[in-house]
Amino acid sequence: MDNLAEQCEEIEALKSIYDTNWNIETDTNSYSMQVSPNVKLFICLNQGYPSNAPPSFELLAPTLSSQQKQQVSDEFHEIYESNKGSPILFQWIEKLKEIVDGDLPDIDNTEIEADENVDEVKSEPKTEIYLQVTHGNIIQDRKSTFQGHVSQVKSLEDTKAFMSYLLENKKIAQATHNISAYRIVTSKGTILQDCDDDGETHAGGRVLHLLEILNATNVMVVVSRWYGGIQLGPDRFKHINNAARQVLMIGGFLQT
Repeated sequence: MDNLAEQCEEIEALKSIYDTNWNIETDTNSYSMQVSPNVKLFICLNQGYPSNAPPSFELLAPTLSSQQKQQVSDEFHEIYESNKGSPILFQWIEKLKEIVDGDLPDIDNTEIEADENVDEVKSEPKTEIYLQVTHGNIIQDRKSTFQGHVSQVKSLEDTKAFMSYLLENKKIAQATHNISAYRIVTSKGTILQDCDDDGETHAGGRVLHLLEILNATNVMVVVSRWYGGIQLGPDRFKHINNAARQVLMIGGFLQT
């Protein structure tokens, strides 16, 4: 994947994670993140990011001391050097939040009313399955419906068991697409990861990219989409990412 494609996927993922706190600054062709009421981070991506150059940034933070601002700069440099070639904006933002001790406003998780023909899949008592499965909120747009499902997984056998368990539910089995991605830490400390578009081209890769940015491990996310007959264009990827992010949060895999 080239730099521009990676940047586009990272920006889309950050929008899903931070919602209205992440903005495009059209006047300066940059991006901004409202970390706290008095701290705002401006980021400008360049052609060399993330393969061989860090993004540039400016900090609007009148309440931070010079020492704190220097700490931000040092920490950003260390994060980039430790992750060369990989997206690092999420790590930058979280580190800045840690330094300023600023709590973000709650992300809007308002549930969108579901189509009457597609009910929300609820968690059911587990009998034969040993995995802890969480189902997310319904998201609907122009008759298409999206819902995320998440479970902790520690092996390929777990991923297969999770998917098999989901497909036992008729509503999930009848979804137009069941997009999935997982990341597992092996006994050797390496990351085992993969994704499946299930017919929704590039969707699985975007969910996996979200997991990478969040540094989520030992987890598998499945996003079910029931197509409503109206093409959504790029908006479908926004809903897929939002469904994945919401269920990760509900399942306790994200820090709030």
